[in-house]
Amino acid sequence: MTEAKRRAAEKAIDFIEDGMIVGVGTGSTVAYFIDALADIKHRIAGTVSSSVDSTKKLKAHGIPVLELNESGPLQLYVDGADECDPKKNLIKGGGGALTREKIIAEASDTYVCIIDPSKRVPVLGTFPLPVEVIPMGLALVGGVLTQLGGNPVLREGFVTDNGNLILDVHGLQITDPVMLEQAINQVPGVVTVGLFARRGADIVIEGHENPEVW
Repeated sequence: MTEAKRRAAEKAIDFIEDGMIVGVGTGSTVAYFIDALADIKHRIAGTVSSSVDSTKKLKAHGIPVLELNESGPLQLYVDGADECDPKKNLIKGGGGALTREKIIAEASDTYVCIIDPSKRVPVLGTFPLPVEVIPMGLALVGGVLTQLGGNPVLREGFVTDNGNLILDVHGLQITDPVMLEQAINQVPGVVTVGLFARRGADIVIEGHENPEVW
């Protein structure tokens, strides 16, 4: 799927306008987008990054990285997804950057999601749903997630850029992602859940030989 990721990532460059500050996500597909962005870095005013890893990649290319509190609202955010349904609802967080990704998505006018074809699914939930949790609330949150029908598993040896833990919830079929996102986000101890449904993608680019934009 390497070539499919690259095709989707390079197609996203079409949505960049001169002088933009571009929100940049995290993950293997976004890495190709950062490489493509480097070729036009003279055209943009800078970027806002969703993770330490992406910040390192951007700076290695000489691309300016700004803080969201300094930049203000963004015109464009480009990021990948672990799953995408036909309504452009997403599961994200496989790389552990879900909270910062959700903040930047909320702050952006347009969210362009870049995926390889394997990420398009009829119903979300085959990919385990990440939930970022404050360590003190781990047992409490895990119990609630079990009551909701999932099997939460601690992501061993992983700490988020925010100093928190991640529970990956297996066994869900997410037919109402907006409702589930709201329910999980209300549990004390949850920082955020990797469902991007209330604010899903605006545009999806699927990396076929001729990339599909929908």
